[in-house]
Amino acid sequence: MQITDFQKFSISTKIIFGYLPIFIVMMLITIIALSSLTEANKTSKNIVEYDIVLLESANHMIDSLLAQESYGRRYLILGSREMLDLFRQRSKEFNAFVTQIQALKGSKNIPSKQLYSLHNEFNNLYEDWIKDIDKESSAITKEYDAKIKNKLDELMAFIQKMIDNVKQDQSRLIIKTSDAGLKTFRITVMLSSIGLILGIGALTLTTRNISRSIQQLKLATRKISEGKFDHIPDVKARDELGELANAFIKMAQRLACLEEANLNANPLTRLPGGIAIENVLKNKLTEGGLVAFCLLDLDNFKSFNDNYGYALGNEVIKTTAKIIKTTVVEYGSGDDFVGHIGGDDFAIITTPKSYRVLCKQIIKEFDKKIIDFYNADDKSRGYIVGKTRQGQEVKFPIMSVSIAVVATHRQRQMNHIKIGEIAAEIKEHAKTIPGSVFIVNRREKTT
Repeated sequence: MQITDFQKFSISTKIIFGYLPIFIVMMLITIIALSSLTEANKTSKNIVEYDIVLLESANHMIDSLLAQESYGRRYLILGSREMLDLFRQRSKEFNAFVTQIQALKGSKNIPSKQLYSLHNEFNNLYEDWIKDIDKESSAITKEYDAKIKNKLDELMAFIQKMIDNVKQDQSRLIIKTSDAGLKTFRITVMLSSIGLILGIGALTLTTRNISRSIQQLKLATRKISEGKFDHIPDVKARDELGELANAFIKMAQRLACLEEANLNANPLTRLPGGIAIENVLKNKLTEGGLVAFCLLDLDNFKSFNDNYGYALGNEVIKTTAKIIKTTVVEYGSGDDFVGHIGGDDFAIITTPKSYRVLCKQIIKEFDKKIIDFYNADDKSRGYIVGKTRQGQEVKFPIMSVSIAVVATHRQRQMNHIKIGEIAAEIKEHAKTIPGSVFIVNRREKTT
């Protein structure tokens, strides 16, 4: 077409021809951006609907397996039919989580049959032991105990490997999404530059909005991959970009919950730690229910650790945790919470109606079992002989447990911080009293 021919067109036709390259550029930007963002949205959706659900189910399986093993041991010790029923109930619960994983889209790579097989072998070992329990042979007991422990370790390792594989896939998908976002950003910037050269402000505005959204999503991907799950991408759009941003937020929230659960659980007792204790206490107070907060501390634990070593000290901690959990299961209100603050400090969140029987039973079981951790000489003396830094001989009594109780029915205007402060103060007073005791906050007026 010659220039003279072009000059024959109307102004509107010329404007259309002038905008045609810009329209093509805009179409290219839209196609590339939507393609990349759709893939990223698909990846994020897969993480939320598959990986995170799989991780939650795997963690629940671990909890069910540990609970099942605990109930099995209790049955063998106590012979309680209730413990056997709970053992089998946890077994069904474990299988239900495996079935849930099987139902997930893309679960073909998960060795669920091997999970079923290992769990059945674990159950069969317990069932065989239960059948042979009347034989009361130490050799048989040791044999079953070793087999069950090995099978439990094998199951736990298998589930942990499955969790690790899922987390590796998550990292790979997040990195892939980040790379796709970066690539899309570069292409969009290049095409936007072409649009800017053509001098169209509308295209500039469109490119700027898309670039900003992609930058935010790219930043969110990087922050989440670094473990900063509280980062919220500043994307105000309600299109695919907005959906992707919402998917990022949901994914970050779910990952944060899983991360907090893994980091907050005490590695020795697998009980929830301080963050979980605080959150549960705050929630119960917010709901307006009556709460009894029990703070437990072992007296003379440090002197025991210094004399008998950390390995035996850890056994004391685990035994104490088991006493508390067992007591809460048998005598609690059914909605009680047990946490491990750290070291030899534990917490129970129960109701004002239940704390007395819980405290009395914990003290009774603790005083009965703790003496077995001492050697014959210390048992007969009733104390450990130690020395101060100055070389002076000091007598440390047999360990006892001090429990401080703060019940909200004594004063309803208390928050979790105030309850913690009062409990800590009561505990310090309780530790000055010889032997195992529990003290209830009596300074507040009964309402």
